[in-house]
Amino acid sequence: MASLWHISVLLVLVLLGGSDANPVAPHRSQMDVNHKKPLQTFRPFNIAHRGSNGEIPEETTEAYVRAIEEGADFIETDILASKDGHLICFHDVTLDNTTDIAQRAEFAGRKRTYEVERANMTGWFVVDFTLSELKSLRVKQREDFRDQQYNWKYNIITFDEFILIALYADRVVGIYPEIKDPIFINQHVKWSGGKKFEDKFVETLLKYGYSGEYMSEDWLKQPLFIQCYAPTSLIYISNMTNSPKLFLIDETTVRTQDTNQSYSEITSNGYLKFISKYVIGIGPWKDTVVPPENKHLGPPTDLVARAHALNLQVHPYTFRNENKFLHFNFHQDPYAEYEYWFTEIGVDGLFTDFTGSLHKYQEWTTPYQMKPKNAEALLHQISNMLKDDGY
Repeated sequence: MASLWHISVLLVLVLLGGSDANPVAPHRSQMDVNHKKPLQTFRPFNIAHRGSNGEIPEETTEAYVRAIEEGADFIETDILASKDGHLICFHDVTLDNTTDIAQRAEFAGRKRTYEVERANMTGWFVVDFTLSELKSLRVKQREDFRDQQYNWKYNIITFDEFILIALYADRVVGIYPEIKDPIFINQHVKWSGGKKFEDKFVETLLKYGYSGEYMSEDWLKQPLFIQCYAPTSLIYISNMTNSPKLFLIDETTVRTQDTNQSYSEITSNGYLKFISKYVIGIGPWKDTVVPPENKHLGPPTDLVARAHALNLQVHPYTFRNENKFLHFNFHQDPYAEYEYWFTEIGVDGLFTDFTGSLHKYQEWTTPYQMKPKNAEALLHQISNMLKDDGY
């Protein structure tokens, strides 16, 4: 049965009409921030990678609602832009892999070939479709070995709609948006006044009240991490917002999409020290932190230790429960993988496709503790009750 909060979130999104043209930012009273259960900050963060996408098609309202219900601290999304300049939540710059675009005869002539990150790519590109056209598409589960029952039931959502899902949650839930392929987006989508993709991205966050340095009062009310693979974008937006940012780091063979730097360059001590002026942490692909050897774990690198020495957090990606993604060391047990990364490697958060299992692990190992002042109040109340009963 759907929760009342789940229903209220869906109602809000319906009332917005599926558009981010003139969204109504919630009032503080609507969100009731001061009376919500706060974000937990005493243990590593549970980051719902594209929502609970191990169960439900990624980057959909339903995937994000499920992730929140399962205990996510942050819901993560990828931000791209439509032809008419609206920001949407979608992972690929092409629509081919997770939508019904190939079955839509009216869009058959829209296939294009563009250069993306220094390589030619052919497909139906997000930037060639208006928001209305994108909203008409239906999405499916990316992986064929996952549950297919939700295919074609849900649609693409906007950045505004994503934000409202977090703001209308019945507890404080953070958001973790990625500025996706900014070089490509800025080449193909133009905004008035010479604004860039990054400008529109930050404007949207500020419109909804997202601001404040990490762990500040404002941040704790509306927690946010901004992520990007392009260091120039992170540096650019650092002049527009003081919200915490993370530099994403790809596989060792992948160069940065904007500066064309190698993995060894961007993980050197000198570069980490440089980028630490703009970011609060890094988000590396997990196999670069602990390289595998024939599906077993190899010796860990010193990347986490070197990042921590510069007060940088480390949020590796992506953790998945299926056996094909688990190294043999974990004996087909995702909880053993969590245990290894938290206790042996010492990371500060994880991107997971299965929010519920990570939340269960954390509740088993580091559950919420009663605050001392609440404990004292409870003892005082019990003492008074006993006195009233003649003890």
